[in-house]
Formats: sequence, structure tokens, C-alpha cells
Amino acid sequence: MARPTRAQNQQQRDTTLIVYNTQLTGAYSRGGVNRALLTTSQNLTFTRGQHYGLPLTGNFIYGKQDGLLKERELLLNATPYYYKGRFRAYAIGGFERSNLRGITSRLQLGAGPGWAFYSDTLGRAISISNLVIRERTNFLDGSTQLTARNSVRLKVAWSVQVLTLSSTTFYQPSLADFDNYRFSNLTTAALKLTRNLAVNLTYNYTYESEYSEGKVPANTNVTVGLSYTTRR
Repeated sequence: MARPTRAQNQQQRDTTLIVYNTQLTGAYSRGGVNRALLTTSQNLTFTRGQHYGLPLTGNFIYGKQDGLLKERELLLNATPYYYKGRFRAYAIGGFERSNLRGITSRLQLGAGPGWAFYSDTLGRAISISNLVIRERTNFLDGSTQLTARNSVRLKVAWSVQVLTLSSTTFYQPSLADFDNYRFSNLTTAALKLTRNLAVNLTYNYTYESEYSEGKVPANTNVTVGLSYTTRR
């Protein structure tokens, strides 16, 4: 078998790939509790060769219970990375608003290393990362919290034929007070219908120890919807 030429290797290093994924899920129920929930996520990833990437993500959740606004959640993140073998280096910049937890604005900046225990060309992977994040949060009650957090992320993605399972778990304690922490898990099972279209079952759990008075610290959503992916 002929070895790749120097020009072919250079082309592989310089190749730019753009992947876009959009997902829409929802739930509606009537009875003891009347509830309507809509969630949408947008993911745009730029990769340069095998080492550099820039994922951009946006998530929005809108929900009512018995006609009253309960959830209006917005999360925007940019997480550039560098891969070298199993080693990873990440940075993060994020913005968040949450009616559920009484957060009017949250800004995050951070960086840190990661490690891939397993990865392959099919997108299956098991990895962990540990970032230090500087964070400023403004709450609905007028209070402001400025803190540094240790952000540990466990990410698992696996696929068998047309079924894909993915799970991302975060544990983020404050470095100044370990009783001030956040925990979240997002797990998705996707059944591929066509090359680009899939049906998704999504489980999303979040818990935050610090929140505005009258709000709730935990939230769980289970939704079903469609996702569409395109590559260029």
C-alpha cells in the first residue's frame, strides 16, 4: 500500500470542516398539571485539520405550567480546543440567563486540560476535562456573585448502527466554597432516520445550590424531537 505523499498529508492538516446541527424537542401535557415545553439547540463547529476546533453552541428552553411562565433559559458557549493525540486543551467563553433559577446574566471565562481515554473515526469517545472558570452572576433579587470554579466534565459518545448515545456530565464547585456548586447531566439517544435526520430522546437534569428566593434549585426535562445535521 502506497504511503500518503507530503502534499496529501499537508492537505489533511489544512482541511477545514464545518458541521451544523439543529435540534427541536418539546412536550405538552394536560391533567393535574397543564404543561407546555419547547427546547431548541443550535451547534456549529469549525475544525482545522486534526488539531484545532471551535464549537459554538446555543440552547433555549421555554416552558409554561398552568399558563404561567416557568422556564425561559438561554445558554451560549464558545469552546475552542486543541487536540494532540489523547491530550486536549480547552478554553471557554459563555453567557447564560435563567428564569428558573432567577439569573438575569452570567458570564464565564476559563481554560484547562483534558484527556481522551478512547476516540475513533466514527465519533465514539470517552473523555474528561478539568477547567478553571472565572464567573460573574447577577441574580433577579439584585445580588451579584463573583467566583472561580473548578469545572469537571465527563463526556461519553457511542454508536451502534443507526442508534447513537451521548452523555455530558458537569460538576462545578466554587474554589472558595465547596457548598456552592452546580451539577448537570445531558443525555441523548438518537435514532437515525436518514443520513442527516434523527429522532432524539433527551434527558436534561440541572441542580444549582445558589439561586434567587422563590425559585427552585433543580430541574428535570425529558423531551422527544428531531435533529438535523449537515457537513461542509
